[in-house]
Amino acid sequence: MNPKLRKFLEFCKDFSSNKVALVAFFIFLLILFVAIFAPLVSPTDPYDLNTVSIMNSRLPPFSEDFSGNYFLLGTDGAGRDMVSAIFYGLRVSLGVGVLSGIFALIIGSFFGISAAFFGGRYESLIMRIVDIQLSFPSILVALIILAAFGKGVEKTIIALILVQWAYYARTARSSALVEINKEYVDAARCLAFGNTRIMFKHILPNCMAPLIVVGTLQTAHAISLEATLSFLGLGLPITEPSLGLLIGNGFEYMYSGDFWISIFPGVALLITVASINLVGDHLRDMFNPRLH
Repeated sequence: MNPKLRKFLEFCKDFSSNKVALVAFFIFLLILFVAIFAPLVSPTDPYDLNTVSIMNSRLPPFSEDFSGNYFLLGTDGAGRDMVSAIFYGLRVSLGVGVLSGIFALIIGSFFGISAAFFGGRYESLIMRIVDIQLSFPSILVALIILAAFGKGVEKTIIALILVQWAYYARTARSSALVEINKEYVDAARCLAFGNTRIMFKHILPNCMAPLIVVGTLQTAHAISLEATLSFLGLGLPITEPSLGLLIGNGFEYMYSGDFWISIFPGVALLITVASINLVGDHLRDMFNPRLH
């Protein structure tokens, strides 16, 4: 059997040993499917003015309008179907969280591995910057960035990248310091391989396990952070629906008894973040040699 295939099968067997993490993984896959194919699986387009009527505003769950349209989770203040709004909100929230996580992983891995590889003053400079950033709460850094540059999808992604990259840099540096002293790195240097090739073709693949774990946890953190920023009115604009905006839009109706407008998007956010965190926690246990 192919060694890579055998290793993959062993990984699947180890991962499936935790039933809670396995269920969380399938829940996340379902959420991901719904988010990607939101225009196909949503009952209506909640942001199409031709299908949304203000006459359907704040209908409770399990309601029907005069045209016979059924609203499983009710409607919001603008008459939008809550199921469709949540599906579209998941699409935006996951997109922002995953994209910011990917770019933060690339940037953080570059600075972390290069700091460990070159050492000296360069390493000290990078790690002091990382230490200073990590000394501030993530929400504070993101608020300052968005307050300075304004809200928008691209600006929110940039803010989340700047918030997250330091976590990846610290993890990549710690892993690279272990790998640098191994024989395969010495052999690559003896063969006169370039520094870039050694860092990103030889060292980086051996540092991916902890980076993947940090990536899953940071993606969940980025999704919740984006929801917080949008709830405060500093994240995404109202034309780009997200779970945070849906929760914020329904918050003003809570005291009038229309709880479903905020509660259901909040439950969707909670399930999404919890499923990612459970998968990340199990991956962290699997890759921790002290637990074996």
